[in-house]
Amino acid sequence: MARNLDVGLLRAFVAVVDAGGMTAATGVLNLTQAAVSQQIKRLEDTFGEVLITRERRGLKLTSAGERLFGRAKRLLALNDEIWTEMTTPLYEGEIRLGIPSDIVNTYLPRFLKGFAQAYPKVRVSLRCTSSVKLLDLLKAGQVDLTLTTELKCGPDGENLVVDRLVWVGARGGEAQWQRPLPVSIGCSDCAFRTPIREVLQRAGIEWWNTSELTNTEAQVATTAADIAVMATLSSTVPSSLEVLGKDSGLPLLPPFSVNLYLPKDGGSHIAQELARHIRQAVVEQRRMVA
Repeated sequence: MARNLDVGLLRAFVAVVDAGGMTAATGVLNLTQAAVSQQIKRLEDTFGEVLITRERRGLKLTSAGERLFGRAKRLLALNDEIWTEMTTPLYEGEIRLGIPSDIVNTYLPRFLKGFAQAYPKVRVSLRCTSSVKLLDLLKAGQVDLTLTTELKCGPDGENLVVDRLVWVGARGGEAQWQRPLPVSIGCSDCAFRTPIREVLQRAGIEWWNTSELTNTEAQVATTAADIAVMATLSSTVPSSLEVLGKDSGLPLLPPFSVNLYLPKDGGSHIAQELARHIRQAVVEQRRMVA
């Protein structure tokens, strides 16, 4: 005979374990402590097993509780996925996203997969260029929303995260000791160009631009070959390169903002949905790093 699990009871159980106690879980579940305790008791009665024991240091899962916890989380995730799938309107068409090439590899995978699963009939087309050009494209209506990397967030934008701009070079390389310093910088309107020039000038370090490349991968390849150093956000440092610290003799670079811009009218519903996925992905990444 088929038996059905009460998803509400499982959600209470997972919330209590994640929060570390009945009291802490009340805010998550929007229930009183007595109601949370009652739900845990009902779940234990369902299985005929004690799932949680109370100790001085807090709650502890029994062996039965340990067996249930991981499976309960998977079931709740599937439940929520089905609910979202069945209650989310189907949209078709295209959404045009602008994103600077220097953050594509780090940021794009975080939100694009989830968005594509939620809106499988929406095509996402990318425009990768400098932040200055992307803002112009947004103003002209040629992209529907855009991410940027800037020293500060503009009045029409939303700051998602502030990241350190760092010097990077080839692993075990020596380019940072050369004078004039060989630096690989992006295109003429690259947001990093002015800060690089200013900090090197203040430090009295002569330098020269080895190339003006709009392709970040080409910049990375140049740097990995140890013929130049480059600046990048700390969250986007490729595995083939290493951060050059104080012992490199290079001056400290300023922090940069990763910002999100929508049209002044807020954009279409699907643009707002993509923006929501981007925000969630950035928040989750920050939690992982913290």
